[in-house]
Amino acid sequence: PQTHPYISTGLKKNKFGIDTKTALEGYKSAKSLKNIKIIGIDCHIGSQITQVQPFKDALKSLVSLISELKKIGIQIKYLDMGGGLGIKYDDESPPQLNEYAKAIVESLKDTDLQLILEPGRVIVGNAGILITRALFRKSTGAKKFIIVDAGMNDLLRPTLYDAFHAIWPVVKSGDEFVKADIVGPICESSDFLAADRQVPDVKNGDLIAVMSAGAYGFAMSSNYCSRLRVAEVMVKDDRFHVVTQRQGYEDLVRGESAPSFLKD
Repeated sequence: PQTHPYISTGLKKNKFGIDTKTALEGYKSAKSLKNIKIIGIDCHIGSQITQVQPFKDALKSLVSLISELKKIGIQIKYLDMGGGLGIKYDDESPPQLNEYAKAIVESLKDTDLQLILEPGRVIVGNAGILITRALFRKSTGAKKFIIVDAGMNDLLRPTLYDAFHAIWPVVKSGDEFVKADIVGPICESSDFLAADRQVPDVKNGDLIAVMSAGAYGFAMSSNYCSRLRVAEVMVKDDRFHVVTQRQGYEDLVRGESAPSFLKD
């Protein structure tokens, strides 16, 4: 599928899964084991997939494999199609859910399989944002930087995947844009939320919203460089609730202890 190589899972060069020939042999082996009951098959071809055709291709292969299994007396009841449906971060055009569903139904219309889906990103990806504050402006002559109080430990996707996240001021104060990097306070040049981008010309102290941070955001955050994990706040209309408390420095050392031999 056309996705970032780090989140593709269905290619021959990936570490995940097995090919259909090996799967067939695996099922034959499992059938011979008296304590194993074969009931299903699972497939996951990648993440952030923005076309339905890869799902249709995968289902065609799975239906063929299930037919081969039936010939040797193995009846498959459950088909887990995994996740993978993408969302709009920038200029992507992911399929609507009804288009995705139609492709699956058409691919499985001649079967009586019970379908299992694992939607994740498509549910929460665009439901979450990261709020950060502009601290300083810096220019080296070659490039402009907007330094904010969030970093790669809070949102790793731009660093890890060169991922795009739209960035907007929380309170709009003008229509001017500037070409700059939006960077965090961590001591790595890879610590950025946007690089060489036309971004709103925010001022020191302005709050900035980093969009589409609901999936693989907080879950991938860390305490790198002794940074504290941020709070998670759930909002509904004009109400909000802190669902995950902001960490304190005591949380960084909780559970740690000094070995006795260092005290000798």
